[in-house]
Amino acid sequence: MYGIIATWRMALEGITEADKMLKEGSSAGDAIETAVKAVEDFEYYKSVGYGGLPNEEMEVELDAAFMDGTTLDLGCVGGIKDFANPVSIARKLSKEPVNNFLVGAGAEKYAHRHGFERKNMLTERAKIHYHNRVVETSANTELKPYSGHDTVGMVCLDCEGNMTSATSTSGLFMKHPGRVGDSPVSGSGFYVDSNVGGASATGLGEDVMKGCVSYEIVRLMKDGMHPQQACEKAVKEFDADLKRRRNKAGDMSLIAMNNKGEWGCATNIEGFSFAVATENEDPTVYLVKFDEDGKQYFEVASKEWMDNYMKTRTAPLVRK
Repeated sequence: MYGIIATWRMALEGITEADKMLKEGSSAGDAIETAVKAVEDFEYYKSVGYGGLPNEEMEVELDAAFMDGTTLDLGCVGGIKDFANPVSIARKLSKEPVNNFLVGAGAEKYAHRHGFERKNMLTERAKIHYHNRVVETSANTELKPYSGHDTVGMVCLDCEGNMTSATSTSGLFMKHPGRVGDSPVSGSGFYVDSNVGGASATGLGEDVMKGCVSYEIVRLMKDGMHPQQACEKAVKEFDADLKRRRNKAGDMSLIAMNNKGEWGCATNIEGFSFAVATENEDPTVYLVKFDEDGKQYFEVASKEWMDNYMKTRTAPLVRK
């Protein structure tokens, strides 16, 4: 049995490639790195890698993580600039005996020393988004991060029973320089144990980090819960807890897969999508819906939805 699950429609092309690799016997590490890199390299996805939206000083700062569920090795980078594939740097860091989480200039020096590709990650499209946001904002109003924060997070299982998890993001648009969210933080943005399963998050990092929700989902699966039950319980309870304590809860969406290839997803927002491929299921995009009682269910994305998704993201931008 093998499988891979990822947050958001943007992961589809990457997990399709990973699916082929897994089918041919590739490792969970190679497959997930390939899948994440496909998202990082596509300039029309404005929340990950090349084309990611910049911070308030118009610099693109990237966060990423990689975890091996068999050895529990992990590597993480935060606030790294001018490198093409932060997930690959994170994977390299996971092999180090110490110094597994590097940020800013330290992460960049490490990446340069180990020959990773340097690249200006600020695209012309991202500059237009930045300019338009400044124009839209009154001179007397502080620039604030937008509400979208579409981290790509994945969990992968290979035919040998090894599991991995990985994340990559450019974080909040217009964030303060140096801001790091949950994505590269173990237990919050991701967690995986090949003896159990793995989980990954996307959403408002400042809130996701308050609950270590990815680890909680893996813990619930370890106690015998199906990934779907674990996701729903963890997200619902933490969302309610935040609202009790703080009167609000930020966006959070979690995906999970266990070591049997079973998967699950839960979210507290409308409009979330995720992508799955397993030995028994071709690469598929699901949309999360809610019925009139607020109960969550999944719907396979229609061709019309898929066509509109890509059309919207690749549409020409007009500078205001």
